Amino acid sequence: MGAGSGARPAGPLLLGVRHHGPGSARAVRAALDAARPRTVLIEGPPEADALVPLAGDEAMRPPVALLAHAVDEPGRSAFWPLAEFSPEWVALRWALEHRVPARFIDLPATHTLAWSRDGETESEPTAQQEDGGDGKDAEGTEDAGATAADVRVDPLAVLAETAGYDDPERWWEDVVEHRGTAGGDVYAPFQGLEEAMAALREVYGSGGHDRDLVREAYMRLQLRAAQREFGDDVAVVCGAWHVPALRRKSTVTADKALLKGLPKVKAEMTWVPWTHRRLARASGYGAGIDSPGWYGHLFGAPDRPVERWMTKVAGLLREEDRIVSSAHVIEAVRLAETLAAMRGRPLPGLSETTDAIRAVMCEGSDVPLELIRDRLVVGDVLGEVPESAPAVPLQRDLDRIQRRLRIRPEALERELELDLRKENDAERSRLLHRLGLLGVAWGEPVVSRGSTGTFRETWRLRWEPELAVRVAEAGVWGTTVLAAATAKAEADAVAAQGLADVTALAERCLLAELPDALPVVMGVLADRAALDADVGHLAQALPALVRSLRYGDVRGTDTGALAEVAAGLAERVFVGLPPACVGLDADAADEMRRHVDAVHGALGLLGDAVTGMRPRWHGVLRVLSGRDTVPGVIRGRAVRLLLDDGELRQEDAARLMGLALSPGTPPADAAAWIEGFVGGGSGGGMLLVHDERLLGLVDTWLTGVPAEAFTDVLPLLRRTFSAYEPGVRRTLGELVRRGPGERQGVGTAGGGIPGFADELDIERADAVVPVVRLLLGLDGTEDGAAGRGRPAAGDLVGATG
Repeated sequence: MGAGSGARPAGPLLLGVRHHGPGSARAVRAALDAARPRTVLIEGPPEADALVPLAGDEAMRPPVALLAHAVDEPGRSAFWPLAEFSPEWVALRWALEHRVPARFIDLPATHTLAWSRDGETESEPTAQQEDGGDGKDAEGTEDAGATAADVRVDPLAVLAETAGYDDPERWWEDVVEHRGTAGGDVYAPFQGLEEAMAALREVYGSGGHDRDLVREAYMRLQLRAAQREFGDDVAVVCGAWHVPALRRKSTVTADKALLKGLPKVKAEMTWVPWTHRRLARASGYGAGIDSPGWYGHLFGAPDRPVERWMTKVAGLLREEDRIVSSAHVIEAVRLAETLAAMRGRPLPGLSETTDAIRAVMCEGSDVPLELIRDRLVVGDVLGEVPESAPAVPLQRDLDRIQRRLRIRPEALERELELDLRKENDAERSRLLHRLGLLGVAWGEPVVSRGSTGTFRETWRLRWEPELAVRVAEAGVWGTTVLAAATAKAEADAVAAQGLADVTALAERCLLAELPDALPVVMGVLADRAALDADVGHLAQALPALVRSLRYGDVRGTDTGALAEVAAGLAERVFVGLPPACVGLDADAADEMRRHVDAVHGALGLLGDAVTGMRPRWHGVLRVLSGRDTVPGVIRGRAVRLLLDDGELRQEDAARLMGLALSPGTPPADAAAWIEGFVGGGSGGGMLLVHDERLLGLVDTWLTGVPAEAFTDVLPLLRRTFSAYEPGVRRTLGELVRRGPGERQGVGTAGGGIPGFADELDIERADAVVPVVRLLLGLDGTEDGAAGRGRPAAGDLVGATG
């Protein structure tokens, strides 16, 4: 026993802790060094006993978690997180270093997992309920609920309120985290906490959570077994809330009676990486602390924790290009210490350091504090586990692929740009798409900031600990990522509810390159397409198929079967669309207009993949544009699409608009026609800006709408014109204010289209050639006028036209 360590209490050494508390962790290490027990018992599932040696592996780096899942239902799982500053982790490492047996003594996971499967309403304690010791129980991914949580006692909150504190975190820091054990009784903190918890248990009993009584009965049985083997030379590290129950005298018969008839499932257990972010309460997998990064710093700092913290903060702010000098660090430390003295605290806590940082380094702004909280107070530390840890075969295959492709899981969110013309990037893309099919959402596709071609993809990656559960759950589909994704895609195709679901699945199969699954999906797609007579469903399905056809260019995929199905869908849309557009109300007409847009865009992407489609489609649009029985929003959109494709002259479009806006047309129908022609994000605003004839027609019609009808058409017109860019709306207002023929600054020579000259002004166009070449990514751009090392505007138009 070390000098000044105090007399060891009689009986087994019960070390009540707060889970994930650095002060508790230091106190546990000091007590174990002083007592030198012959065995260490730790709150946790006993199935993990076989995994204890892995905690001593050099490749094991906390934060990590014990993961238990039901063998027959991998999605039913539970976690037991451990950080470097967790007392249980410290006790585990101490036992390994001193070659002392370490055992877990909480209720087995086989019962914990079965509880939620049988539909019980009580949930395992969450962060808010666990403080003061209980809480590092299983954090169940399926076992969620608030029924028990609403009535469960928070021991720290009660003790803090009794001591006159309004913040349990602040009270805990003052009485534990900022009070060292150097030179004092190493057992005193545990004895004081045990007395406090005993008083609470006398008042609150189980604290509103009857499962604690069952768990504590099992722990007492395990403690008795250890005492029979080692006597009282046993140390127990558990939540302080449980210590009075373990100290209480109870018969073996009574304890076994509480355990009789517990439900069971077959369970497996392994180590998985964890993150600081998942230790924080706000993450949804709360483990009892608001600031794991801060706690990790307190535990790891050998001395001067405040000074070292301020230095970390200064380094982070400098990385973000904020001016922070050494003088700022010195002044922030002084201010934090002064605040602690004024507030009667032994040392500056997180609130004092944060207040000082805000005042000195952030100039009173809370904006940089959000960055500091995210990166340092919480943090993105991701743990590691050795390769020898047990894992399902699918996880093994995923690990192998990740190493080969050099795409490492990280807790920090990052973007990954992929060029699919490069084999390694193409394989990364296939992996992420396959995992997406399996429900393992490691990556999320986002809009690329570079090229919009099919050869480039951008992903936002973040590895979350619960993805290990999703991998285990996906293991039922196969032992490799490819086999599992193939089987899952085939099953999803058979179970798909709608035609659009199957076409979307076909697209995903191409992206994931699943050649064995694609024939099954295409068979289901052909059957569904043949039976589905709903034009809306067919129109929804066509865009996904057409997008899929484009992937063959860069991915080398045979898309012949897709082309046949796409051509068949398109033909059925051509035939069925005109009759389907008759007799629609306003909402149905707007939805059908979106289908028309989708088909038009899809056929534009289709290009020459299926010959003869565009002329057939233009014929359908002409039919729609000229039928009075078709709603105005669809007729207007058909005219606009024909105009954009060069299939309709400006004069003809103006004539059709004039007919639609004639006095005999009901104002609501005319307004719908206008929305179809220039609304819906189609660039109609710029069309009106550059064609004053069309703008004049709209203006003339609008000024002639009767007052009694104006309030009826106003919402529709507002919806149409509010979608325009502010600059477009402003220009349109200027044109209307000036009146027809008075637009300034743009020529109308030669009697051509208003707003345009008869020929290209080469001299003016030359001025923008360098910018255009830069946007197009053309090499050889040089400064200077046309003829000095770069083509003129006419040459550039010819090259890109």
